Amino acid sequence: MMPMMKKIRKAVIPAAGFGTRFLPQTKAMPKEMLPIVDKPVIQYVVEELIEAGIEDIIIVTGYHKRTIEDHFDRPSMELIENLRMGGPKKIPLLQAIERISDMANFVYVRQKGPYGNGTPLLNVRKVIGDEPFIYTWSDDFIQAKPKSRFRQLLEVYEEFECSILASIRATRDEDYDRYGFAGGKEIRTGLIDVDVIVEKPGKQHAPSNLANVSGFIFTPDIFDYLDQALANLREGEELYYNNALKLMLDDGKRVLACEIQNGKYYDTGNKLEYLKTVVEFALEHKELNGEFRTYLKSLSI
Repeated sequence: MMPMMKKIRKAVIPAAGFGTRFLPQTKAMPKEMLPIVDKPVIQYVVEELIEAGIEDIIIVTGYHKRTIEDHFDRPSMELIENLRMGGPKKIPLLQAIERISDMANFVYVRQKGPYGNGTPLLNVRKVIGDEPFIYTWSDDFIQAKPKSRFRQLLEVYEEFECSILASIRATRDEDYDRYGFAGGKEIRTGLIDVDVIVEKPGKQHAPSNLANVSGFIFTPDIFDYLDQALANLREGEELYYNNALKLMLDDGKRVLACEIQNGKYYDTGNKLEYLKTVVEFALEHKELNGEFRTYLKSLSI
């Protein structure tokens, strides 16, 4: 009898970086809390996870990230009373902030270990246990309709039960110097059975035009391969999750790269892309009633 497939109900968000690209703003405020109009970047990521059915969200933080924990905590009584005193017009705001802490079960783990995006995974090993899980960044996201990127990844996981890399099509030459790329046999349009992963290969050496960005599903065996990758590190090197994925591929483990359909990638990790994101979301924000669009048109640029 085949073992039952384990439902994915946990997600891990690494959020321990210093956000040096946004200094001095990020000296006291984490980059994950930079606002997109009236909501921090990380909340967009969390809301998408919740919509896809994730129940437990593990955020890997550093000593300077307490405001993230405070944001997803219950609001203070002082703030609640202030909004109540504001009358009916403030009730939607009160409901919005009270809803934040009830969205999921939040777990916080402090990061320790070598630099690199593989370290947060080792830090959550005991929390994840033997379950598959989502690993996703806190400062970028893919907005896709009608199915979100996480719903698309989960559907592929339910079909193949293996690790899956969210991917977008590279459209600019510079993309090949920014992202990792997967190559392999195409199972169907937008889905690759990965046999090679290359970091920032340049366009001439890229194995495909599928850039791996923004979110992933990992099976729990990745932890053992991270142990191997850690043991292989030389002094001063960083630990990357790709190190573990390459070892998995060498061992014959299956990894798929899935193009997110009808999606647009937003990278708020650098100033220019962050500003573009804020402008796009402000143009669609219902409370601004088109006034922001009118303002932009009035500028003499």
